[in-house]
Amino acid sequence: MKIKVCKFGGSSVKDASQIKKVFNIIKSDEKRRVIVVSAPGRDEKYDEKITDHLLNISSNGNHFSEQKIDISSKQSFETIIQKFEQLCEDLGIEKKDLIDSLIKDLNNKTLKNEKRDAFFLSRGEHYNAKLICAYMKKNGLNIKLMLPEEFGFILSSDYCDGKVIEKTYLNISEYFNFQKADYYMVPGFYGITEDKEIAVMSRGGSDLTGGELAYALDADSYENWTDTNGVYEVDPRVIENANVIPRLTFKELRLLSSKGFNVFHFNAMLNCKKSKIPINIRNTNNPEHEGTLILNERVPMEDLVGIAKLDNMAAIHLQKDMLADEIGFTAELLKIFSEFGINTYHYPTDKDDISILVEQEDLKGNINNLRREIERRLKTDNIYVTYNLSIITLVGIGLKENAFAIVDAITALKQQNISFEMFDMSPSKISFHLGVSQNVSDIALKTLYKKMLL
Repeated sequence: MKIKVCKFGGSSVKDASQIKKVFNIIKSDEKRRVIVVSAPGRDEKYDEKITDHLLNISSNGNHFSEQKIDISSKQSFETIIQKFEQLCEDLGIEKKDLIDSLIKDLNNKTLKNEKRDAFFLSRGEHYNAKLICAYMKKNGLNIKLMLPEEFGFILSSDYCDGKVIEKTYLNISEYFNFQKADYYMVPGFYGITEDKEIAVMSRGGSDLTGGELAYALDADSYENWTDTNGVYEVDPRVIENANVIPRLTFKELRLLSSKGFNVFHFNAMLNCKKSKIPINIRNTNNPEHEGTLILNERVPMEDLVGIAKLDNMAAIHLQKDMLADEIGFTAELLKIFSEFGINTYHYPTDKDDISILVEQEDLKGNINNLRREIERRLKTDNIYVTYNLSIITLVGIGLKENAFAIVDAITALKQQNISFEMFDMSPSKISFHLGVSQNVSDIALKTLYKKMLL
């Protein structure tokens, strides 16, 4: 059977008006048979996400307090109840049983630590799926609610960062029977452990739920509905009227998403990629737009498809005579960063030098001791740190056959008197990175966009 799995993010299900749009989208294509929903996102009335309010209750108010937001756990409790009551009223859904059950869950005092956090975090998706399913059923869809605890969406026991267990795929294929229901509604983000306790995946986990369902059901495609028309060639907040990229390979999206194109949870792509299931990123508010299609392979009609920019980076430049001849130097260096919990990016190197790119925020409170540990264990001659860098990454599978694009990019920057601090080409040769001072990064991005994509 040819089916589409459709995931709708928080902005797509934030209020009754958006939920009605979701209903119309589902009805407009008979292949859209499996619907995955997130918790309600922030809207005009509520500045914070429901998921954050849930975590605030679980942490007795510490979640918002740590962010210097003055919202108590009691206020979060009241906000959540008001939100779901409003949704029920606006959609014409009987609210008593749902709200009574929600109140009971929010008053749960039996769970502790990560088990408590996971349970509370899951409630946004849990109750939103119940509510939306009731609305769709009331309006004529033969739809069945499929809760993860009922059909066996099994996660590892990392309660707040659960990973899908292999038996989940068999459970999905057994329980989703389209002879019994035309449509299935599934809450995203959470599952259960093998001990039948609630666990959640990492934030953005509704993407993961959709991807795993698409894989297990061998779906025709996986539609990910959000509030943008797709993946843009460049950040539309910097470049007005930027175009949507119609087709991308998984590899190209991976490279763009690692540099600030955070439109999709990458792990959600892995099994779709393995089974060559296309992913279509669509806009709930503009369903006529075809969005961006993510594929295993595409014909490279253009050298370059997108330019990403990652701000607030720092480069740590180490010098040591004969560094390249010292076996294990780079491995030990990366181990030190790992011990400090610092994620590393590129490692441009030559005979006596190596640079490590990191997020600047990760160096706060760490840089003095990090420098001291590197000097102690690796006996470096000099260490220099360059702060406030932006990494601009140009991506496209066609670059592999056209290295002259690098010349075009550098020439364009030179003509605008924009110098760069770093250059690095990926081993795959389908992307290259330019490091520029953050205070000229928007100008650099506009310059490269005008030269390379217009």
